[in-house]
This record gives sequence, structure tokens and C-alpha cells, in this order.
Amino acid sequence: MKVGEVEFEVECDETQLQSAVSKILNTVTEKLKETPFLADKSTGMQRAETCKSIIQELWDESFFAIGRDLGEVHAEMARRGFHYDRTAVAHALIDLVKDNILTREGKPRRYLYAQKRPPPSITEGAQKQVPNSSVGKEQE
Repeated sequence: MKVGEVEFEVECDETQLQSAVSKILNTVTEKLKETPFLADKSTGMQRAETCKSIIQELWDESFFAIGRDLGEVHAEMARRGFHYDRTAVAHALIDLVKDNILTREGKPRRYLYAQKRPPPSITEGAQKQVPNSSVGKEQE
């Protein structure tokens, strides 16, 4: 797991992994709050993020409005400064498929990942338009 310029290697039982990662992220986040010289230029604060949360941010930005393969997702994360192992990205994508956020199509090693449902900001805008048009249709 890599957070900014710091890389952590975690060895534990599968049942302990979530707890260990949470403790590391909480510790790093608290330490970054105390260390101003590590602050991010845009927000003034760096955040410790998981691979899955970064991919969810991509989803929020409609990155998955078109199908993307593992290489495209990995490259976009690297472009933004998050250098995770490809297998970690693949596992996070699978988790998001299981969470019904993304859908996966294609054959093994050639899967394309796309949004299963639009991000909330897009959905909210669409819902505001739909009732107006449906009300008009009901009156006709």
C-alpha cells in the first residue's frame, strides 16, 4: 500500500487486513495533519486514500461513463499521483462490481469496466428533469 511517498507492506491474516489498513490510514492522516510541510498545494492537506476510494472518485467524475480497461484505470491513477500495483487496482475494480457501482464486460484479461449507475450528482440532475416531463405526459 502506498500513501504519497510512503509505502507500507502489511503481513497479516486476511481477517486482520481491514483493521490493519484502517489503523495505518488513520495514523497517516493524523500525522499529516500535524506536519504542514507535507501538505498538498491545492487543499493544504494530503489525504490517505485507498485504491478503492480513488477509483470511486474516478466514478464520481464520470470517468467510467465509457468502458475502461484495467490499463486505462491504472494509468489515470498514476497520472494523478497514485501508484498502486495493477493487481490492487484489479481487486478494487472487482469490489466495485460487487458493490453494483461498476459493471464488467468482456473476456478475462480484456474486461471493460463501466458505470452501472451514474454518480449521484448526475442522477440528481436527471431526477429534477424527469418529474417535469412526466407530469406533462400525465396531463396529456
